[in-house]
Amino acid sequence: MKTFVLIISLFVGNAVNAQSSEQSKQQIRHVMDRQIAGWNSGNIESFMSGYAQFDSLRFASGGTVTYGWKEMLQRYKKSYPTNDKMGILTFSEISIDLISFDAAVVFGTWRLKRSNDSPWGLFTLLFRHNNGEWRIVHDHTSSGN
Repeated sequence: MKTFVLIISLFVGNAVNAQSSEQSKQQIRHVMDRQIAGWNSGNIESFMSGYAQFDSLRFASGGTVTYGWKEMLQRYKKSYPTNDKMGILTFSEISIDLISFDAAVVFGTWRLKRSNDSPWGLFTLLFRHNNGEWRIVHDHTSSGN
């Protein structure tokens, strides 16, 4: 009987973990979808809502590292001052790996479609679950051009 209870407990525990994992992945994907919608409407602040508003937020790209949510917002505004510069953003080939109950690594491809070019590249994001929300705490983005 004890063996039976142990086996049932393991199956139930695994089912709950699998359901929780899928739910976390859906929540992370939802954050990214909201970022795309914000970007494509020309709203950098809305795009930035996917990032944790921490001073320790880290963004690495183009050989530089920027720390802090406000500093990252200013970097985006300087780099993308107009809707034409922002273009239309898409993410593809997204892989979400939960590494603990409150942390996930996301890898994928980003693309901008603009009137005169179509830059693209790769990204690796570290998401953390804090206060009931998934947010990006580390972003390493590279250019594939």
